Amino acid sequence: MPRFHYRAVNSAGETVRGEMEAGDRAGLVRALRDQGYMPVHTEKRTGPARAGGGKTRGRRARRGRITQQGLALFTRELATLLGAGLPIDRALATVAGQSEAGGMAHVAQGLLDAVRGGAGLADAMQRQPGVFPAFYVGLVRAGEAGGTLHEVLTNLADAQEQAESLRQEIRSALNYPMLVLIAAGAAIVILLAAVVPEFKPLFANSGDALPWSARAVLAVSEAFRAYWWALPVAVLAAVLLAAQARRSPRVRAARDAWAMRLPGIAPLIRKIEAARFARALGTLLRNGVDAATAIDMAVDTVGNTRLAQLLGSAGKQLRRGEGLAQPLAAANAFPPLATQLMEAGEQSGHLDRMLLTVAGIYDQEVRRDTQRLLQLLVPMVTLLLGVVVAAIMGAILSAILSSYQIPGA
Repeated sequence: MPRFHYRAVNSAGETVRGEMEAGDRAGLVRALRDQGYMPVHTEKRTGPARAGGGKTRGRRARRGRITQQGLALFTRELATLLGAGLPIDRALATVAGQSEAGGMAHVAQGLLDAVRGGAGLADAMQRQPGVFPAFYVGLVRAGEAGGTLHEVLTNLADAQEQAESLRQEIRSALNYPMLVLIAAGAAIVILLAAVVPEFKPLFANSGDALPWSARAVLAVSEAFRAYWWALPVAVLAAVLLAAQARRSPRVRAARDAWAMRLPGIAPLIRKIEAARFARALGTLLRNGVDAATAIDMAVDTVGNTRLAQLLGSAGKQLRRGEGLAQPLAAANAFPPLATQLMEAGEQSGHLDRMLLTVAGIYDQEVRRDTQRLLQLLVPMVTLLLGVVVAAIMGAILSAILSSYQIPGA
């Protein structure tokens, strides 16, 4: 039976940690609740067991890179602690004391210092640059004003976990094509660097009598062996140039506009952004943020700058009282089904609920479309690189055959 490491809160509000055997996570949660604990975090152990139990010691961590996954985990833990009845300062102190929280422990300590200094949680989050998105801070502010901070954080955690799940699925799906590409590229490098040079002595006296394809392959192989160091330099330069270009607003705008014209890719981008925008806007409206403010915050979550511009224009029309669905449909920012469902939500008075439904629908469609795209991409990449390898070998074979027809070869 697997062992799980857990972190939980007891009836006195103290954080305890330990290890327990359970059939699965659900069984572990039930067992902890039967013992009077509120589970905060569970993790399946893969190494040797550690002695468990005991009160958590507050150890600060240096702030590192804050990932979306780390932010989602922080939100879930904070919501769970508030739901267990802890005041906000004790909840933040608990998260700040967890060494496993990494950079978020440092962030939590900063929030704790600000809250103990008299600031609200939303104001404290605004003092943490680059950590909490605008819509996140806006939701927390609405939760503080309405006395529903626990519910708001729970909704935020749900939305973040769903978005992170989709992101991880897409990344995992891309792993296999990348491995195929790397393996095929390595095969081509080995051919040019090690295999082709072995045939060069056979063609020493052939000269211009060799087929042009063989001469080209031999020239590329010789250049590769002579200037092999240029390949890693070129790759490094390309990576640095791409990283620098990503910081340029003009380059990003041009790239995003170009991506929206790609067949097969543009519809997928629209669905990804529709799910992201609808989830953010639905969560904001659900927690009492006014529509005009909510749409501005939701636009900030959209990654494609071209779509963000279209949505910004739709937000201006919304503030003039024109509704949401019609401006979005006119801008052609999202698939027709999304705007039709939004219009139905506006007419029924349940726009927040319908937006979250739209997000769920397009999450599923993105998963399905990504799988379909990769099912086409992998054979295409394999075929293309197979053609390259075959062309190299074909050139060598043609040179061998022609050498038998050359006097003195």
